[in-house]
Amino acid sequence: MSKFSELPALPPSLLQAVEVLGYTEMTPVQAGALPLMLAGRDVQAQAKTGSGKTAAFALALLARLQSEQIALQSLVLCPTRELADQVSKEIRALARFIPNIKVVTLCGGISLRPQLASLKHEPHIVVGTPGRIQELLNLGELKFSALQTVVLDEADRMLDMGFLEDVSNILKHAPDARNTWLFSATYPKQIRALSQQFQRNPAEVTVEAQHDASVIEQRFYKVEAGAKPEAVLALLLEQQADSCLIFCNTKIDAKELADFLWKRGIPVLTLNGDLEQREREEILVQFANGSCRVLVATDVAARGLDIKALPLVIAYELSNDADVHTHRVGRTGRAGETGLVLSLVAHSEMPRLARIEALGDGEASWSKLPASGNKAALAKPAMRTLMIDAGRQDKLRPGDIVGALTGVGGLTADQVGKIDVFATRAYVAVTSAVIDKLMEKLRAGKIKGRNFRLKKL
Repeated sequence: MSKFSELPALPPSLLQAVEVLGYTEMTPVQAGALPLMLAGRDVQAQAKTGSGKTAAFALALLARLQSEQIALQSLVLCPTRELADQVSKEIRALARFIPNIKVVTLCGGISLRPQLASLKHEPHIVVGTPGRIQELLNLGELKFSALQTVVLDEADRMLDMGFLEDVSNILKHAPDARNTWLFSATYPKQIRALSQQFQRNPAEVTVEAQHDASVIEQRFYKVEAGAKPEAVLALLLEQQADSCLIFCNTKIDAKELADFLWKRGIPVLTLNGDLEQREREEILVQFANGSCRVLVATDVAARGLDIKALPLVIAYELSNDADVHTHRVGRTGRAGETGLVLSLVAHSEMPRLARIEALGDGEASWSKLPASGNKAALAKPAMRTLMIDAGRQDKLRPGDIVGALTGVGGLTADQVGKIDVFATRAYVAVTSAVIDKLMEKLRAGKIKGRNFRLKKL
């Protein structure tokens, strides 16, 4: 069985959504896990990021959902806000032909008040991080009496981040007569213990953990620590990739590398765990919509970052954990695209490389760095991001924004890029050359009949 249409338990509304989204053949994890979940089995699935696991559990929970019953029926736990947002978007996209489905995202790092307001009318599906879900449970704001499905997405990462106690407490509150679907890239002892405690005879689905060499090419370079900034610069200028994600092991390295690149005329954004939630969201929006070509990040961005066209990843330093390297590699080569991963390896990192080789398919492929002194510049991003100080709470929708940009703003459709609408603000990518005149016109005119504050990022 390889086609979604061959699954008799998928209702026509979901098959229609799958067709509209362009999904035809099931990925290995979908073919392995989806029939089991649709049959009501608990599932323990192991698969790399980008393998289609989100669509697998989203289709399964939507297939069993009773939209006429206004009650929380499915809960998805994710380790990060970024992943929770991504999962919510995927569920909404697949639920587009099911009327009146309410999906709510509940994560920490933002005020409780709007989240409490969103729960006044009970949702069908909640996607959230363990800490915030536990907090809302303690306040009595989440009702689990009708809960029929709990999904643990990237369970190993949740444990790494110290969420084991919260996850266990949440599962203890869930009804016994439920399904628990556990997705994880790796299965350490704690994950297996969690499964034994909270799952009932789970079916195991394992998908090859390594990445297809025909889709993602990996190259390794011998570079000592002091020479790494220059090496990154040389590789960026050689590759001229539309977007590049650079992974550093520490916040200090990320900051120092970003400072180095800025001084060499390469604008970059930096992502780490110390940023406020709004700052993190704005950075990810700009990187995803093409307003920034280079993002320097710690591994807080290794999971849940969904950039469909990311041609280049650079590992500034090898991770101590071979599985983390696999996750870094998995940021590229997604959605049918090919990818390139370049890793800089100092002599002291050779034991780490040995662990990566042992986890993978053989020896590393060594390459020679491009000659230094390349005077070429990295082309500036074609897009720039405009922030509108209004969002879903103001009834602002992407169509309203497009209408204002092409009407009052005078833009053509090809000058408008990706639009992201959050609860209280919205972001739209527009061609860099037109943003200043656009802001003048929008300030003189209106968006959806109102004047909103605008800011150029």
